[in-house]
Amino acid sequence: MRVIHFVTGGFSGSTNVAKEIIENTNQTLDIESLLVLRKKKSTSEEKLNNFRNLGIDTRVVSGMLHILTIYQLYKICKEYKPDILVVHGFSEHIWGRYAGLLAKVPHLIHVEHNSRERYTWLRLKQAKWLSRYTDKIIGCSEGVKQNLLRLGFSPEKVISIPNGINLTRFDQSTQIPFYHRKAEIIMAARFARQKDQNSLIKAIALLKVKGIEVKVSFAGLGKASHLVSAKKLVKSLELEQQITFLGHCTNLPELLTQHQIFVLSTHYEGMPLVLIEAMASGCAIVASAVVGVKEMFVHGEDGYLVEPQSPQALADAIEKLLVDRSFAAEMATNGQNKARSQFSLERMAGEYKSEFRSICKT
Repeated sequence: MRVIHFVTGGFSGSTNVAKEIIENTNQTLDIESLLVLRKKKSTSEEKLNNFRNLGIDTRVVSGMLHILTIYQLYKICKEYKPDILVVHGFSEHIWGRYAGLLAKVPHLIHVEHNSRERYTWLRLKQAKWLSRYTDKIIGCSEGVKQNLLRLGFSPEKVISIPNGINLTRFDQSTQIPFYHRKAEIIMAARFARQKDQNSLIKAIALLKVKGIEVKVSFAGLGKASHLVSAKKLVKSLELEQQITFLGHCTNLPELLTQHQIFVLSTHYEGMPLVLIEAMASGCAIVASAVVGVKEMFVHGEDGYLVEPQSPQALADAIEKLLVDRSFAAEMATNGQNKARSQFSLERMAGEYKSEFRSICKT
């Protein structure tokens, strides 16, 4: 069975999901995979070589013109002759399926990675037309699945396969015990319209007024304008001594295990891999209660959910975890156990492999 995964070359969560599925299925004798990336500004040769060094056959198509993207992927499909074309994320799932139809790929799978995509009426109309020729439409969380159903996609085709991660990177035996960690906060996310670092910064200012001065590290880069805006806010609130911008970090598992608290302040999500990583690292989680996040936790048991875009709600949650360390430690342990039992790469990849085999038998 030959499978092509087509996804953005922006090296976002959807890129990592495709990469993890391929790495896992490469160990399966009956599945051979190819990764095709739609070129973005961040699609560097170094990142491509990192994927290739993992044994992932990786190619790149143009991201400049949609017609060129479709044509180049069509050519790859004609050459590779896949049984299945898996198209990940918006708007790649549109251009990818056009190429697949032109190349007469037998089976198409659309994977939706976010709960709030930029569907114009025309893009949604195209996606629904393409769904007629699509075997499965997969949401990366139950929340994303429900959103696909609300948008009017066929209930007979829509399923959910929750994201998972490679847990070997988060070996419990090498992690720092919770009470030996820094009583500090880390948030790892790109600076973009989707994320809400500013609410966390304002929450830290509210805590400072109450005499609670907790340090925060922001890991990640992203869009320069959003990063500059966050730095200006930190300066205006006189929080330079408490808040650090780490930039791009290659040692995230190590960083996570040094901190007691992980915060994800966000406007919308699909099912964030970094939250699973933070859970697996043994951090106590505070996260915005948005679709794609709130389904992951039992509030107050294995994670603490707060009202989105509310600095006060974030401040209250952080204060509770800082004051009641035993509650924070218990929640962190419960979250870590859930990550290991429900969000493994093996579980996720196994569900994809089952779908691939089932589709090819029909």
